[in-house]
Amino acid sequence: MFKIVEKRALADNIYLLRIEAPRVAQSALPGQFVIVRVDETGERVPLTIADYDKADGTVTIVIQTIGVSTRKLCTLEVGDSIADFAGPLGNPSEFVHLSAEELRSRRYLFVAGGVGTAPVYPQVKWLSEHGCKADVIIGAKTASMLIYTSEMEAVAENLYIATDDGSAGFKGMVTAKIKDLIDNEHKSYDECVAIGPMIMMKFVTLTTREYSLPTTVSLNALMVDGTGMCGACRVSVDGKTLFTCVDGPEFDGHKVDFDEAMRRQAMYRRQEGEATEKHNHHCNCF
Repeated sequence: MFKIVEKRALADNIYLLRIEAPRVAQSALPGQFVIVRVDETGERVPLTIADYDKADGTVTIVIQTIGVSTRKLCTLEVGDSIADFAGPLGNPSEFVHLSAEELRSRRYLFVAGGVGTAPVYPQVKWLSEHGCKADVIIGAKTASMLIYTSEMEAVAENLYIATDDGSAGFKGMVTAKIKDLIDNEHKSYDECVAIGPMIMMKFVTLTTREYSLPTTVSLNALMVDGTGMCGACRVSVDGKTLFTCVDGPEFDGHKVDFDEAMRRQAMYRRQEGEATEKHNHHCNCF
């Protein structure tokens, strides 16, 4: 069993949980994920690691309450325990394999959207600790939906906020802010990393392609089983069929077939709706 040592509400229906998981914390690297199971009859839920502390043996995850399993997870409180917390799984971010000299010579731009802001944080933090500068754009529909802004500000070279309604920072989409940084502020980057809703990542890659800016995306939202057994997270990358959980979760965004990925993401929407309706019928918790 894995004990919850911290719980915080970050925004409406978005929660942070810090879990005692020493073995996972000791081996974790940016870009990887864990498989969480609330209880012995629960669904396996893949969640990207939002932070880890090797010294105190904890791993942080950020969850948005979308389906039955994530809602059950978010009803737990400090002191409660989770049945399974397996990981770290997946491949870490490519930059962890670069030498210190290579890292110091590179400049990264991270584009984070919604809950995707959480897994961006350990990447920017790791780069900062290794002397590599990174600019970060955090995008949201409105100011109340922004998360991890103070944490990101502490590790980013520059933090830019973009909201659709202009309630905080730049008024407009993250893609418009990318153009603003490159065209108007004359910023130059070696690589862009985008993590967020699938549609956001698609349009970020379309934007960065205009500047021939290499772009990495994380397709963690496609995962179901997380081990390569179920095949639900198949994705076409440069015309080849790969599995997000074992070949990723990060890929070259300019080679990903996003339209296919978005269709696959919607495959289980009906089943999830039926499960939620069934759960609500038997429990008045939600």
